[in-house]
Amino acid sequence: MSQPTPISQHAERPQVPEPKAKRSMTRNQKILFFVTGWLIVLMPFLFWWSTWFGRHLTDQQVSEYLHDDKKPRHIQHALVQLGEKMSTQKDANAARWYPDLIRLANYPVEEVRNTDAWVMGQDTSAPEFHDALLKMLQDASPMVRGNAALSLVRFGDASGRPEIVALLQPATVTAPSDGRVVDSDRPGTAIRQGGLLAKVSISGSSQVLEIRSPIPGRIRSVSQAGATLKAGSEIAVVDPASDQVWEALRALFLVGQADDLAAIRPYERELPEIPDHVRQQAVETEKAIEQRSKSQGQLHLRHPALSS
Repeated sequence: MSQPTPISQHAERPQVPEPKAKRSMTRNQKILFFVTGWLIVLMPFLFWWSTWFGRHLTDQQVSEYLHDDKKPRHIQHALVQLGEKMSTQKDANAARWYPDLIRLANYPVEEVRNTDAWVMGQDTSAPEFHDALLKMLQDASPMVRGNAALSLVRFGDASGRPEIVALLQPATVTAPSDGRVVDSDRPGTAIRQGGLLAKVSISGSSQVLEIRSPIPGRIRSVSQAGATLKAGSEIAVVDPASDQVWEALRALFLVGQADDLAAIRPYERELPEIPDHVRQQAVETEKAIEQRSKSQGQLHLRHPALSS
């Protein structure tokens, strides 16, 4: 029986390739990587910082921002800070910018006029504000008219009451011409004022119109892609935002009439989309109106000439 051949001590072992050393990043690559990562974090912050209305402005910046026609957001920022000076801080120095507030009542950008109407309601000692707000009741924007009406209540003026009641109503958006929906948002989605509701391809044209919400709120219904529209037909219905409803109910607590109860009572229902504070305000507003109507009825009974 043959013996196994011994393995020589000098026999060559199989060669195992050595792992390749990982190539490290160069100094320039490290810098580029670091800068890119920093920008990913920094850019959203800078955008937020530039658009955040809570950032304090110096008096010089307020003056500059109020005249920055290239950036309407700057104008809004200055207006919000002025509103705080007038309401919370009671800063008499704010009066130096009152002529600018009157001027901005006719500014072409709706969001600026909307903010301006709110700010002018923060100082009821300025008769020029009262006059400007009365004119803003004729504004093309329902939100501007509504904010002007709310501010007028602070002056003890209920002449904008119909516009306040309108703030409780859903906004119905109609088609400007015949066409077909090519894209749209979903029902139940929260939407800001000016937010995109749908895109409509105009019949007989390559033009595509963007249909936007006239109010902030929540989409109740919207025509879906493929739907055919006729001019004037309904595209979407948007329910008003809770903050808007709450402000309107607070104003109607003071100036509401019996005719307004039909618009108020839907907000007394216990539904998930109606916050508790809105529901409670609706109940209190109805009680105030009924009490006021009762008192007025008693007054008419005592003075028959008042009902003639």
